[in-house]
Amino acid sequence: MSPIARRNATIKKPVLSRLVLPGLEPADADQLEAHDSHEGLRLEGADLSGRDLTGATFTECELVGVTAHTTTLTHARLIETRLERLNAPVLDATRSTWRDVELSGSRLGALDIYDAEVRSTRIVGSKFDWINLRASTLEDVLFEDCTIDELDLAGVTATRVAFVNCRASSIALAHARLKDVDLRGLEMGSISNLEGMSGATLDAQQVTELAPAFASHLGIRIEG
Repeated sequence: MSPIARRNATIKKPVLSRLVLPGLEPADADQLEAHDSHEGLRLEGADLSGRDLTGATFTECELVGVTAHTTTLTHARLIETRLERLNAPVLDATRSTWRDVELSGSRLGALDIYDAEVRSTRIVGSKFDWINLRASTLEDVLFEDCTIDELDLAGVTATRVAFVNCRASSIALAHARLKDVDLRGLEMGSISNLEGMSGATLDAQQVTELAPAFASHLGIRIEG
């Protein structure tokens, strides 16, 4: 293989910059409203359960130890924002926009983030029962030290996405479009729609473990 071919074959990693926030103003839950713009706020220990924050924009904000059960973030925009120790058994973030976001040390049950844009985002040390990313666009996204029971990537368009020391019990990949998606750090359980893995990178052990599934998908009978 030529040097140019080797370079072209190398998977591209997510491009992420460290999130540095300016001096933030302490805030409380009553300040947050749907369709409003919130900038430079720090919200700690607040309970946003049941709140409708549809269309709200958070820019250079930090939410720490916040509970957000059944909070609605449909069409919301999170820009250069840190979410730490977020507790959300059910969170509706459909058609939201995440850019330069850090989500860490959090516990989310059902995260509905359908038809969203997630760019330059780092998700670390968090646990999810279900992530619905159907029809979403992911670009420069890193999952690290995360556990996910169900990961739905059907119809997703993903570029430069990586997993490090993560586990997903089940993955759905119907009609997924992947480019530079590194799955080597993802321990995978069941996978539906194997054709959606085109564009992903696996290691040799993963390929060996998935060989029976690949054979079944291709109609290959293994005997002996």
